[in-house]
Amino acid sequence: MSDTADTPQDDANTPDEVLDSPVQEAGEVLDADDADDTQADPGEAEESETEEVPSESPYDRPGAWYVVHTYAGYENKVKSNLASMVASLNMEDKVFEVVIPMEDVADFKNGKRVVVQKKMFPGYLLVRSDMDENVWFHIRNTPGVTGFVGQGAKPTPLSRRDVETFLAVKDEGPDAVPKKTRPATLFTEGETVRVKEGPFADFTGAVSEINEDQLKIRVLVNIFGRETPVELGFDQVAKL
Repeated sequence: MSDTADTPQDDANTPDEVLDSPVQEAGEVLDADDADDTQADPGEAEESETEEVPSESPYDRPGAWYVVHTYAGYENKVKSNLASMVASLNMEDKVFEVVIPMEDVADFKNGKRVVVQKKMFPGYLLVRSDMDENVWFHIRNTPGVTGFVGQGAKPTPLSRRDVETFLAVKDEGPDAVPKKTRPATLFTEGETVRVKEGPFADFTGAVSEINEDQLKIRVLVNIFGRETPVELGFDQVAKL
């Protein structure tokens, strides 16, 4: 995929504000079941059936999802600019949502493991719209937007799989399975890292084993001419 738009100038002095998407989403509407005209026999217990309502997929909402490329670090500002553009041009019936995909990431602060939300794709945001030449023109020329992601000169809508991956509906029911958080720093076996602290500070070694569940890795540190495996936390080593 390629970015296909001229790069507009952005005002770096404007505060980076986070605004809600231009159109407020309506709640899910369900059709009521027809009333049962058949009367139950005396003494017969009335049974009620509970139908499971599947979670709404963002892909099934009106319009299609497109990826917009922005200046790095300007995602929130571009979202605000798009909201202002839609409101000023009365394009609420064409541009429905502007979303910055976020994900839970395991990080370390003050020696403690915490879970924080970070941008899934820095420099990109998603726009759900009924795309035509006019919408394409105004989004492309919104301050901070550097182009659409797509093949050729036209933006390419995301597939169902991509939309549901980037904008997965969270299951908050009692039987929901907690989603594993992604470690903030990912390592690969065989790569060389530097130890930042402890008795082996400033030593380098190759990663021989990775335990993402415990956020630890095993590093082969050369001590007195011999490779010695040392177990370290993700926060104790740095990539070279």
